Parts: sequence; C-alpha cells; structure tokens
Amino acid sequence: MKIAFVGKGGSGKTTLSSLFIRHLAANEAHVVAVDADINQHLGAALGLAEDESAALPAMGAQLPLIKEYLRGSNPRIASAETMIKTTPPGEGSRLLRVREDNPIFDACARTVRLDDGDIRLMATGPFTESDLGVACYHSKVGAVELCLNHLVDGPDEYMVVDMTAGSDSFASGMFTRFDMTFLIAEPTRKGVSVYRQYKEYARDFGVDLKVVGNKVQGEDDLDFLRSEVGDDLLVTVGHSDWVRAMEKGRPARFELLEADNRMALQALQNAAEDSYGRRDWGRYTRQMVHFHLRNAESWGNEKTGADLAAQVDPGFVLDERFLHAEATQPA
Repeated sequence: MKIAFVGKGGSGKTTLSSLFIRHLAANEAHVVAVDADINQHLGAALGLAEDESAALPAMGAQLPLIKEYLRGSNPRIASAETMIKTTPPGEGSRLLRVREDNPIFDACARTVRLDDGDIRLMATGPFTESDLGVACYHSKVGAVELCLNHLVDGPDEYMVVDMTAGSDSFASGMFTRFDMTFLIAEPTRKGVSVYRQYKEYARDFGVDLKVVGNKVQGEDDLDFLRSEVGDDLLVTVGHSDWVRAMEKGRPARFELLEADNRMALQALQNAAEDSYGRRDWGRYTRQMVHFHLRNAESWGNEKTGADLAAQVDPGFVLDERFLHAEATQPA
C-alpha cells in the first residue's frame, strides 16, 4: 500500500505519520517510510537523534543511480539521462518491492529500530541554501515519484510518505500514486483550507482522501470539522501525553500510547486496507502514463532532447503479477 500524509504546516502531519508507522510496525507490517517534506523531521519523530537524522542519505543526490537501476534493459528508454520523474515502467524495467534488497535501498534507505520492529527510512534531503534560485523542491521529490511509479506492493506492505505541506504535490501526478491520502486538519478555517484544495484536485482522478482531525479538544471542534469536511472525516485525535513526551525526546514504549489514539491509528490502517482492496491497477497505470505525457510535452522533451512519449510501453500494466515475479527484471 502507498500512503500519503498531507496537511498545512504545523497541523501535526509528521507526528501522525510517525505514529502510523510505529503502529504498522507493531502490527508486523513491512514498512518503507519516506520523508518528502521540505522540512525534514520524520527521522526525529521516529526517535533518531539529530545527527542521525542529518546523516540520512538524500534521495535527490542519488537520482542518477535510481534512474539507471530502474531503467534496467527497457529498450524504450535510451539512457538514464532521458528519464524524468514521471517515466513509467515497461518491459525490461526493474521494479521495486518493499521487502527486497536492491541498490536503491542500499544507497538511500537506513534501518530504524522501533519498539515493535524495524522499518526502512528514506529522505528526499532538505532544501539547502545552494538550491536557492536554481532549483525548486519538486526536483527533490522527483526521486520519490520515480520510485512510486516502479513500486509493486502487496497488502501487508506499506510505503508511507510524509509529504511537503500544502498542495505542492499537485505540480505533477504524484498525488495519484497513493492508495490513500490522509489529510491532517486542525479544527480551524486555515486547517481545512488545504482539504478544499486537495478535494478539488483529487475528485477528477478517483484519489481516496480521508481527513484526520488533529488537536480536537471537544464537541465544538468535532462539529466544526464535520460541517466543513462531511463524510471525509475519518477519525479525530486529541491531546496525547505520549506524544508530548516523544517531542521532548523522552518517549515511553509505544504500547503505552493512549487507547483512544491506538484505536484511531487502527482506523487509519483499516481505511488504507479497504482502499488497497479497491485498487484498479489498469487505471493506476493509465494515470501514470497520462501525467508522463503531460510532463513530456510541457517541459520534458525540451529538457532531455528526446521524444519521451516513446518511453510508454502500451502493453504494460503494473499489477500483482510482479509481486514475486521477475518478468520485468533484466538479467
């Protein structure tokens, strides 16, 4: 399953994504976590020390390796240099699997030991001073989008992505790469503003979107969220002494998280599982191709000097056949 956590800055998006990752690990799921926020805090929320978080390799810095590996022996892709963030897989491409070892995970992922199991953590890398005036943050998350396009995942396998705040992911087709998008909203007008943007964009592409109300303190807050987001409100989360201790760097064992909050996290997992069960692999692949062709026409062809529409393999559908098969893997 591919899960995104989105929301405005300060909504608690990173905190809740880290709690969900811990919950999945406690339930013995296989998890790859990705910090794709412009402000990189997921590592710290998962218990890493500041120097450990800073030492995480940046996916953006490994983009040539990522492209070369995923290209494999796909005859439609002349070189790694002609791949862009939306390039879809085809016959001969290498696919990624959550449980496997591969050069991308070797270069970009680090194992994080949680109370109830290990997860893999990857990070896009922070937006640095050297990027100012010469790059946008979309160049960082392009590595994540490529990996999502080439990831074939099973029902007990998760890639959880902590997205950058606001609606930046709509600059490409990345928002269609997820089985479920959890939007974290505070019970304020600003808190639900990002929801309205996401709802409008997501409607036309069948994106599953659920709202998680955060910092909800009473019935008035709950009534406000219900009136603003309606049936999209999945669950609410209130004050947590466990989270407060975690934010001070002194978390208790995860099993001591408040029962109401554990139940809320289980509701998130149930919603994700239901969404995965409805995944239409054919539509998923068609959307991938749709956004690739749009990006190729608008800027990709000019940037690479190639006709990127020719990279599309019309007979290829990414689906369950490849979970354990090596049909697209070159020798």
